[in-house]
Amino acid sequence: MADLKDLQDSGLEEFSSDQIEQVDRIISENKETPGSLILVLEQIQDVLGYLPIGIQNRVAKGLNIPIANVYGVVTFYSFFTMTPRGRHNIRVCLGTACYVRGSKRILERLTESLGIEPGGCTEDRRFSLETVRCLGACGLAPVMVVDDDTHGRMKVQKIEGILGKYE
Repeated sequence: MADLKDLQDSGLEEFSSDQIEQVDRIISENKETPGSLILVLEQIQDVLGYLPIGIQNRVAKGLNIPIANVYGVVTFYSFFTMTPRGRHNIRVCLGTACYVRGSKRILERLTESLGIEPGGCTEDRRFSLETVRCLGACGLAPVMVVDDDTHGRMKVQKIEGILGKYE
């Protein structure tokens, strides 16, 4: 069984010393400000890309709050993630209009091409894949969004060309 110290520091080994210094600076600059937890987590996620448990533990210690409070905020708000995300986030709409027009096939091809399931990230951290219930672009169904770019009337044949535009 892993010892508590190993568990608390898990997820830190992949970050550079510069990144950890940035995390510590963010915590230090905000530790005297009441209610700064969300701000601190946002800034740290901007630096690291996600918030593994080891980082959450570092935040809890630095802000002198229980780890349960930090974990509760990270798991409550959808914009925080505990898993790595890619440089480019792909969202596939599975809402009714998109689904009946073939978004399931789009998702299946993406899953096959990228080698990841929804919620996952490619090994090179180039892409993350998510599903959503509605993107509000039903007239363009089926819809896929990469970062902030909406790709409507998607067809399986378009996927590789679109993904090739994102390094």
